[in-house]
Amino acid sequence: MASKSTATAAEKGTGTAAVLRFGITTLAAGFAVLTAGLVLGGAVAEKVIPGIADAGAATRWGLPIARLAMDLGAALTVGALVAAVALLPLESDGRKETPRLSRDALEYLRAASWAAAAWAAAAAATLVFTVADVLGRPVVEVVTGSELSTYVGQISQGTALMLVVLLAVVVALLGRTTTTPAAAFGLLAVAGVALLPPPLTGHSASAANHSVAVTGVALHVVAVAPWVGGLAVLTAHGLTRRARLDVMADRFSRMALWCYVAVGVSGLVNVIARLQGPGELFGSEYGRLAVGKMAAFAALGWFGWWHRKRTLPELAAGRPWALTRLAGVEAAVMAATMGLAVALARTAPPAPAGELTPAEVLLGFPVPPPLTPGRLATLWTFDFFFAALVVVLGALYLAGVVRLRRRGDSWPVLRTLSWLLGLLTIVAVTQTGVARYAPVLFSVHMVEHMVLSMLSPIFLVAAAPVTLALRALRPARIRGDRGPREWLTALLHSRYTAVVTHPAVATVNFVASTFVLYFTPLFQGAMRNHLGHVWMTVHFLLAGSLFFWVLIGVDPAPRRLGYPWRVLLLFVTMPFHAFFGLAVMNLGEPLARGWYTAVAPPWADALLKDQHTGGGIAWGFGEIPTFLVLVVMAFQWYLDDQRQARRLDRRADRAAARSAERAARGESVDEDDELAAYNARLAMLAERDRRARQGGRGRRAEESGSAGAEEDASRT
Repeated sequence: MASKSTATAAEKGTGTAAVLRFGITTLAAGFAVLTAGLVLGGAVAEKVIPGIADAGAATRWGLPIARLAMDLGAALTVGALVAAVALLPLESDGRKETPRLSRDALEYLRAASWAAAAWAAAAAATLVFTVADVLGRPVVEVVTGSELSTYVGQISQGTALMLVVLLAVVVALLGRTTTTPAAAFGLLAVAGVALLPPPLTGHSASAANHSVAVTGVALHVVAVAPWVGGLAVLTAHGLTRRARLDVMADRFSRMALWCYVAVGVSGLVNVIARLQGPGELFGSEYGRLAVGKMAAFAALGWFGWWHRKRTLPELAAGRPWALTRLAGVEAAVMAATMGLAVALARTAPPAPAGELTPAEVLLGFPVPPPLTPGRLATLWTFDFFFAALVVVLGALYLAGVVRLRRRGDSWPVLRTLSWLLGLLTIVAVTQTGVARYAPVLFSVHMVEHMVLSMLSPIFLVAAAPVTLALRALRPARIRGDRGPREWLTALLHSRYTAVVTHPAVATVNFVASTFVLYFTPLFQGAMRNHLGHVWMTVHFLLAGSLFFWVLIGVDPAPRRLGYPWRVLLLFVTMPFHAFFGLAVMNLGEPLARGWYTAVAPPWADALLKDQHTGGGIAWGFGEIPTFLVLVVMAFQWYLDDQRQARRLDRRADRAAARSAERAARGESVDEDDELAAYNARLAMLAERDRRARQGGRGRRAEESGSAGAEEDASRT
């Protein structure tokens, strides 16, 4: 087929020219729509406000242009890395050696290196223009003065952009020398992390409902980058007539569907979080630009539907031009949509109707009313991050169970119920009134901490999600390639997993991280920043999951502790949480005083009194997980003993059968095999007893026969 053939030198030269035309057209579409959006939204109009300095037209135009260049560079970097790691199949010679990257994959790694260098340069330019915009100073003064270094060190947006520059430079340097799939996957992870700092520290972080807005923007960016960049690399792959285009297109289509869903959901959430009502969609510049972005998003959905319906079958039939003739237009629409998104980010959303209090600005929602049990259950809040996490984890687990059922395999119902119960506990402390009161009351925050670190992980670990994934995921279709199942297996056998799941490491992380967090300034910093709060709660969940995976986990692991050691580890570890609770109860100064002073409601108890209540909750809560773990551990221990007994019985039966066969043939039994020799001796004794019984019955029969003959003779 043409899609699987190797391109000639002439075809590659023609393809390179086509790629250049494709790139120029795509960039022109993106910057043209950006220009139109900036003009229509009023972002580049000169605003003369008395007392406020203006950075000038160069900054008004240069900042969005540099931001679009940064977004495009990020998308191309991520797209090239995704193509090298996931879209192109790995190569193997059929032996047990580790699969290696193909020649095209190595070229895409080098392309990712160049794209990352452009990404870093664009991020640096964005940093300079951002400083000029914030300070209202011309760009020349910012570059030649000391404002730039001050801004980077003191303002979160500057620190975020500096992190992007550093991480992009790391990708650019390592991408030149990376040759293994694991290292390429690591570069992809680094690039994914580099996408997050700007959206997590931008204007969304200071908006109303900032918890929803920040998470929505972060998810939006993470989903857009592989979608846009992957399509650009796929189109270039087709234009240069490289091999495996049909495989790449099929894999990209499946990935793009999930990216499309994530982009649509996160985009809708962002619009809802910023607009006060549906009427502002057409009554404000921000709303009209948002409507234009929705229209472009709908057009991209049509392109994706057409590709799945028409393009993929034509590629499978050996017609590679079926992709390139339409993907170029789609990529131009994507670039235009990104330009519109940058213009939208530079346009101020409608201001809220009322003035927010300082506490509402920090919290992102109104201060809750006095605490009651009913309000804890009914005063629900929406945390987009944990809501999306619960939905994804629940859907993936149930999809795995359904796949096993359809295949005719069974899966324990108790494990499914355990998984759903674990997700329900996460919902109970992240979406209900607990999440509304946790930022303003330390005692309620401690309830959230204890549930996420010591209750939810027990149910999640007992559900054996890794075992389910290994059974439900299909092996890679291409021999030697790595699909999700192979990547999961490689992760389980990696050194990283061996280190983090070591009982000592998991225990120290579970215990020490609590003391380090609360008795250092980290706690107040995490409470003041939404990203820090998300990191803190996710850490609670992961640290607890690793610890209880060591104790009661049934999934494959690098090492297993014996049940007596598990019981000992449980009873040694749990008292530390009681010690932590007692330490909090005995403190004479409130933790995170600055935060709780700023957000404490007027009806709340004194900070120190509420803190002592939280310490009491931490002190007494440990009894619940200890009891649950002991019940689960006793059940697992009993079942393990039963399995061991059945295994030994089967082994003994097989050894006895082999020994009997050898004895019947007159062969000697291997004395080194104690079990086989013991069973052979038992078999010999049983055979001797059988022969003795048969001999006794024969002698008795002969004696009775002789006695009868003598009696007959005497009668005669």
